[in-house]
Amino acid sequence: MKYKKVLVVLGGLSKEREVSLESGKACIKALKKIGYNVSTFDPQEKKYNLINKNETDVIFNALHGKYGEDGVAQSYFEYLRIPYTHSGVISSYNAMNKIISKKIFKKNKIKSPKYFVFQKKDYTKNKLAQSIKRKRIKFPIVVKPINEGSSIGVRICKNTLDLNKSAKSLFKKHTELLFEPYIGGQEIQVAVINGIPLGAIELKPKRQFYDYKAKYSKAAKTKHIMPANLKQSKYKKVLQIAKKAHNALGCKGVTRSDFKFFRDKFYLLEINTQPGMTSLSLVPEIANYKGISFENLVKKILLNASLNR
Repeated sequence: MKYKKVLVVLGGLSKEREVSLESGKACIKALKKIGYNVSTFDPQEKKYNLINKNETDVIFNALHGKYGEDGVAQSYFEYLRIPYTHSGVISSYNAMNKIISKKIFKKNKIKSPKYFVFQKKDYTKNKLAQSIKRKRIKFPIVVKPINEGSSIGVRICKNTLDLNKSAKSLFKKHTELLFEPYIGGQEIQVAVINGIPLGAIELKPKRQFYDYKAKYSKAAKTKHIMPANLKQSKYKKVLQIAKKAHNALGCKGVTRSDFKFFRDKFYLLEINTQPGMTSLSLVPEIANYKGISFENLVKKILLNASLNR
């Protein structure tokens, strides 16, 4: 056993706190079952400098969203010189920031929906209309914050009135918003672990799209199709695109890439560096289909932990 004393960091300060607590609990149970000595740390309750280095061989990062998935927590782990799981400071920041990640996708010839960005101080109805015309973006249009996860703040707008209403509402909480065309087609998500693509799952949400409730509520009854209903050649292709995106962003450990497959093309929407590890989460479901138990998945993630990620 490479490490004995594992500190699971969970909860945190983001809007995804509840999901992080669920992910953390599942990972704690698995780590204990394997035989690790497990303790926990919640950044909402204590500051990172209070982590006991003498009682910690490695950190299992079970945080989601802001401050846990965007390089902030990772920078503390690096400062404390404690090996940790998942992606490092820069790759986490770049993946969480939808503008930076889109630029990296484009540079690496990975197809993603075209977009434009507005800052709160620059926004007017006329300027927004001009940008839509200039970019030749048709309705429905998706508007979302540039650095939230789990579809938090995502709105699909069918007309100009709806779009301006959504923008005004989101600008009350966010200083920068991203606008892009809504891509129809199949919802495909791919898990990559330690640089190797595991598999692709298809989702059929009963809601308008695969939003927060569709992701985390059993009542939403989102249909999971594993493996994704794609031709073999297309299935292989989406795995390779996910691997390419994982490597282009310099990710480590496990990631989940979210795609739309529309008119024979894959569009990468975003890459998640801290995918959920709950009973409804997709990475464990994909791993299970490939014969990897939840305990073994958690162990694979843990054994990949390091510094300078």
